Amino acid sequence: MKKTRVRFAPSPTGFMHIGNFRTALYDYLFARKTGGDFVLKIEDTDRKRFVEGAVESLISSLDFLGLNWDEGVFKKDIASEFENGKIVDSKNYPGIIEAGEHGPYIQSEKLEVYKKHAEQLVKDGHAYYCFCEPARLEEMRKEQQAQKLPPIYDQYCLRNVTPEEVNKKLKENCPYTIRMKISKDETIEFEDMVRGKVKFNTNLVDDQVLLKSDGFPTYHLANVVDDHDMKITHVIRGEEWLSSVPKHLLLYRYLGWEPPQFAHLPLLLNLDRSKLSKRQGDVAVEDYIKKGYLKEAIINFVAMLGWNPGKGETQEIFTLEELVEKFDFAHVHKGGAVFDIKKLDWINAQWIKKIPLDDLYEKALPYYEKFLQRLPSPVRSTGHPLPVTGEEGKKEYLKKVLTVERERLTKLSEVGESNIFFFKDEVSCEKDLLRWKDMSDEDLRGSLANSREVLENIPEGDWTRENLEKSLMEACEKHYKNEDGKIDRGKLLWPLRAALTCEQKSPSPFEVAWVLGKTESLKRIAIAMEKIK
Repeated sequence: MKKTRVRFAPSPTGFMHIGNFRTALYDYLFARKTGGDFVLKIEDTDRKRFVEGAVESLISSLDFLGLNWDEGVFKKDIASEFENGKIVDSKNYPGIIEAGEHGPYIQSEKLEVYKKHAEQLVKDGHAYYCFCEPARLEEMRKEQQAQKLPPIYDQYCLRNVTPEEVNKKLKENCPYTIRMKISKDETIEFEDMVRGKVKFNTNLVDDQVLLKSDGFPTYHLANVVDDHDMKITHVIRGEEWLSSVPKHLLLYRYLGWEPPQFAHLPLLLNLDRSKLSKRQGDVAVEDYIKKGYLKEAIINFVAMLGWNPGKGETQEIFTLEELVEKFDFAHVHKGGAVFDIKKLDWINAQWIKKIPLDDLYEKALPYYEKFLQRLPSPVRSTGHPLPVTGEEGKKEYLKKVLTVERERLTKLSEVGESNIFFFKDEVSCEKDLLRWKDMSDEDLRGSLANSREVLENIPEGDWTRENLEKSLMEACEKHYKNEDGKIDRGKLLWPLRAALTCEQKSPSPFEVAWVLGKTESLKRIAIAMEKIK
């Protein structure tokens, strides 16, 4: 049985689209599930849309997200990992290497290979030279549109240009393309791993350009040649390429090669079920990384855009290892997958709660730094936006803030934004905010005095959320138990929470006091009590 080999083949025309990343992820899951190889190659034959630095960006995105590939294109700093494999420097991209036995892995470095195969197809009668100028082709398309005919090349050069004229034009260096000669009146049938049996009639298949006038191959020729050279066994790609399969299968036949198996993934859709595009929001993986979505959440969410674990399973939060274990093309949907940002937010929130605090802190720190830089300076009388000094003090304080915030965050870019009271030197609010319902000034003073007494009696070494909650709840029962046995906790906890935060909404007073520490908490209670003297 052949070893599974799949490839991800992005074009360096910009950042990585979410749809492209889903293809890479499914490639990775399938390769790891079957014990196969995952290859990364670069399709850079579309020179008009080429973006400088996009190759490096694509590699960095995959690397950041943890989809480790086995061969293909890498940055130079990983060369030591391939000491036993063939490693060459990329001819066209400084700082990039190609590692593996089946290169080149960059299409612009294989132009002579594609040209050789295109010319062989001409010799074998499966392709022909086309000298039609763009103006003629445009006029032909307009006529076909007017007659509501499919946009298919009319084979003018195949029917009207003699071999002698072809040779003459070639000697005169006339611009040309090489077109594939599609056999007509044939049904092409294949088994798709997602869609099952698919049939196409070749009468509706265009004589595809294989080699462009600039010497670069089209997608169709380049991919067939690359997949053969790289011994790819399974081609996984978006459904927009489904109609191209007949051309590819004919090319495999004409070249005498065995075709791979195909899996065509459903389109990604906006909520209005239009195709996911930049016009309706962010579509690049980098956009979501910058906004503070965890890589674990992005992988989890994207994996489920068109796939589910099946068998009635309700699990929605998956590690990458769990996805490898459960992934199966039998559970990839045929219909379009809706990109719902609210679902991504929910999954990200679950992962923020799930990962270890130390890991979360390292990921959140850059966002905290940006938040702190945006605060008015100085926020505190000390000129430092935290009630602590020193790097270790800052780290421990921010970890405490994060411990409280993580229960409410949907993405890391939100850190600090709704809890600015953790960073203020002094909070001062109107007396009415401190008041619980219709509480009198005397009752309010008594409530804050009770809170102060509780907090003063908790030693610094016992200043934990658990102890704070236990002690304050006992004070609620002691001071605010009604005759019917019910406890009105708001009479103690609301004034305390408002004194500590001066906000209508915030985390519980136990959490806030724990983060602020004993000294800061008592200081804020004292400020509040001054308000109601």
